[in-house]
Amino acid sequence: MDLKVAKFDGNALKDGSKIRDAAQSVVNEYLKGTQIVVIASATSNTTDELIKISTEAVGNFLTASQKAEIMAMGERTSARLLKSAIESLGVKAEVIDPYSDLWPIITDSNFLEAKIDFETSEHKINTLKILLNQGIIPVICGFLGKGRSNEVTTLGRGGSDITAFLIANCLNAKEIIIVSDVDGVMSSDPTQIEKAKLLREISVEELRNLSTKGVRLIHPHALKYKTPELKAKVINCSHKDLTSSGTEIIGPFEEDLQKTASLYKDPLSIIALVGDALLSKTGLLSELTNYMADKDLNIYKLTVGDNSITVFVDKSESDRAYHTLHDFVLKSDTFNSLSLGKDTALITIVNLDVVEKPGIIAAITEQLRKNNIKIIEINSSLTAIVLIVDWNDGERACELINDILE
Repeated sequence: MDLKVAKFDGNALKDGSKIRDAAQSVVNEYLKGTQIVVIASATSNTTDELIKISTEAVGNFLTASQKAEIMAMGERTSARLLKSAIESLGVKAEVIDPYSDLWPIITDSNFLEAKIDFETSEHKINTLKILLNQGIIPVICGFLGKGRSNEVTTLGRGGSDITAFLIANCLNAKEIIIVSDVDGVMSSDPTQIEKAKLLREISVEELRNLSTKGVRLIHPHALKYKTPELKAKVINCSHKDLTSSGTEIIGPFEEDLQKTASLYKDPLSIIALVGDALLSKTGLLSELTNYMADKDLNIYKLTVGDNSITVFVDKSESDRAYHTLHDFVLKSDTFNSLSLGKDTALITIVNLDVVEKPGIIAAITEQLRKNNIKIIEINSSLTAIVLIVDWNDGERACELINDILE
């Protein structure tokens, strides 16, 4: 029997009519013979209102524990409303919140940004099969957790996504359906660009990058529980049908599963183009990259400073790139000279748990310093850490970095 997880966000549950529609879509899927687990977010703006009211009432005397308890009321209420709507349609459902014996999400005791204990949670999640095998639909509060001392915790903004993907992963669900008030993932913000189009599919890596850069459609940490076998999609609640199309989330691909530092297989050569006040020159990067593209030269990395632009090219193309860029410099009124540097190694870390770990950059640089490995460049973003070291140090540096990541 197929098992699906349906997560309804606050906009999909923002009023009684939408809650009724959500319940009907769940029941319709259930009547097809599908086992279904429902994840409920707080109704639209409820959490913000609870925070505002509690702050006005208590101010700085509000403890983290109290705040978590108060914030939990949004999900606890919406789950009960959704459960009641499902049962009004003739199907038995059961609310599961942190006070239930069946509560499945176990965390540490960080009340407002709790970390999940995966092994304990996995075991608890599998007990949900007791209800499923009895034909009961579990309606689970998203966003919430339970600490080791049974205290209520929260998973942070967007935590309902984490709840949904974690449960789908542990139950080996066939599909997870994210139900919102948008058609899916758009090519851009439709409120700002009228020509924005619906993406029929998007990779886990692309969606993670969007999520960490302000497009909070799905929490990036939820996507680490997405397996290649787990189907996932984002659909609009207006369809009132969990089988409707939207945006399919594909992957992750094998390389996306990388949890350690990885070394690019070939050496990269450095070419530095030198000039003055480069940051003030409009269109300079476009001229450079277009020139290289016209010559069929790929740029693996590019760094911009006020007095130089550094490009990294494959060593096999370094001589041709050097001569090509020399011609570019001669034609330019901006650049004065260029140089071809040493062969370098490119090391990348893309796992979010590693990238966001406090002090990780310091730990990496200290590890390499102690082993007399010079870092030529290091860059970090919300999704990756990238290092450049001498090619002869590449393998050793990668091993040392992986030692501290384990």
